[in-house]
Amino acid sequence: MEQAYLELQQQAGRPIPGQSLTNDPENPLPFERPPEYTSVHAASEYLFEKIIEEETYVPMMQALASGTSLMELTQIILFKGFTEAKWNPDLMLMLVEPVAYMLLALAERMDIDVTFYTGEEEEEEAEEKAIGTSFEEAALSKIKDMPEQTKVPKGVVSNEIMSKIDKLPEMPKESLMAAPAKTQPSLLATPA
Repeated sequence: MEQAYLELQQQAGRPIPGQSLTNDPENPLPFERPPEYTSVHAASEYLFEKIIEEETYVPMMQALASGTSLMELTQIILFKGFTEAKWNPDLMLMLVEPVAYMLLALAERMDIDVTFYTGEEEEEEAEEKAIGTSFEEAALSKIKDMPEQTKVPKGVVSNEIMSKIDKLPEMPKESLMAAPAKTQPSLLATPA
């Protein structure tokens, strides 16, 4: 019976119970080593640098624009860092909020309407049916009455990071998927 169970596990690609205890201690897997980052601040700076690299920044913004939720993208980034031994599970959980805010700020800069979590639209529709539009109108009027805050408070973001943000590419005003603007017909085309 035990042999059949072990064969079944091996066929499914699962490790045998206790297999991690038999791994070579001289060559541990990345997540079995001490983490590279142990503070939220240092890990946040590392993540910001990784996120704004061109090869990661553009695909992330495209993913957010196509409807991938902000929290899904945050989870992917943080779990990948955990598997690479960048941080431990505790620090990974503490990084959820800073990474989500980084992605949100970059998406707002690109005028991308972000979905925060999967199923958000359905919940909003259910709330609208339950509460009605009068509550929403009252909330909008309160927001309109609030003084507009367009600047980030001093000291929250360093000047170095702000200069890097200013150097990031802007979102094109026209969608890349939009139909091309009408052009003049070719002189070689047959007349209509």
